[in-house]
Amino acid sequence: MQPLQLPLFSSSDTRFDYPFPPTRYQGSKQKWVGWIWENTQHLEFTTVLDVFGGTGAVSHLFKRVGKQVTYSDVLAFNHEIGRALIENHDQTLATPMIEVLLDTDDPLAYPTFIEQTFPNIYYTDAENQWLDRMVYRIDHLLANPYQQAIARFALFQACIIKRPYNLFHRANLYMRTAPVERTFGNKTTWDTPFPSHFKTFAQQANLAVFDNRQPNTAIQCDALETPTGFDLVYLDPPYINHHGVGVDYRDFYHFLEGMMNYSQWNQQVDYESKHRRLKPQKSAWNDPHTIIEVFESLIERHHKSILIVSYRDDGIPSHHDLVKVLRRFKKEVYLASQPTQYVLSQKRSHELLLIAP
Repeated sequence: MQPLQLPLFSSSDTRFDYPFPPTRYQGSKQKWVGWIWENTQHLEFTTVLDVFGGTGAVSHLFKRVGKQVTYSDVLAFNHEIGRALIENHDQTLATPMIEVLLDTDDPLAYPTFIEQTFPNIYYTDAENQWLDRMVYRIDHLLANPYQQAIARFALFQACIIKRPYNLFHRANLYMRTAPVERTFGNKTTWDTPFPSHFKTFAQQANLAVFDNRQPNTAIQCDALETPTGFDLVYLDPPYINHHGVGVDYRDFYHFLEGMMNYSQWNQQVDYESKHRRLKPQKSAWNDPHTIIEVFESLIERHHKSILIVSYRDDGIPSHHDLVKVLRRFKKEVYLASQPTQYVLSQKRSHELLLIAP
């Protein structure tokens, strides 16, 4: 495996200067996009498939440098983010419409599913009532699907930023509300009202919308069913640590996924769980016994494309095993590496790019 030596990233390489919204989404590659472009800008490609699109940070990078981007993710709420920030090229959520959405002081009878199902789990009673109303108003007051997508993006980000650890993996509202001295967390952020967060994130999303004169699309698709034929395919799969514990994004963000199918949410909840998660779904991407097999299948599916794999040096399978798989289909595999330390982890590791032209 050869180390890749490339010139440093230059801002002049970016053709469209539109900022990507800050996010606290776990696993986001937002802080790495400059480094990713530094290590891919020499490659010749026009069309890009981002298989595990997530926050859309990497898709947005490739959109900014003028590529034709297809964003893909299996989760509905992530797909909505892809529609808002990647597929969308001209629709924004104007301030007057934001104010209309937030004007919930009316006598209408709104649905109460969140209020009734999630008391004292993630948010206060008043916040749960506000969420029920906002989901309904976004669905019914906005006719344009891209404006809806921006509003949902803002709602998702507001929900994340008010959560301890920015996750929905346990019922821990008490961490926000307990009258104790705190050595971690951001109580000011937690206590900032939902409408204030919503406005901020909607405005940030508006600034990220632009037309790069390419037909960019967002699709909701299982990784092994993604379309083929792209010049470059970028893979940032769920991470399984050296203990064999995987990152289950559907479980970590089940609350956001539920909001995407509000009318059917009650049928999807696992009421035996304390934090009212969605009924579990097995994924080969979260199983250390099957992960190498799905990697092989996915790499084989896209082996005619340039392959870029974001990874860590302490995962399962090891990056050495991934290189072996890539070399079954590619003559050369290059490695780029950056030291890093992840939130809530005492162990230092390395962020990796496996580049197989």
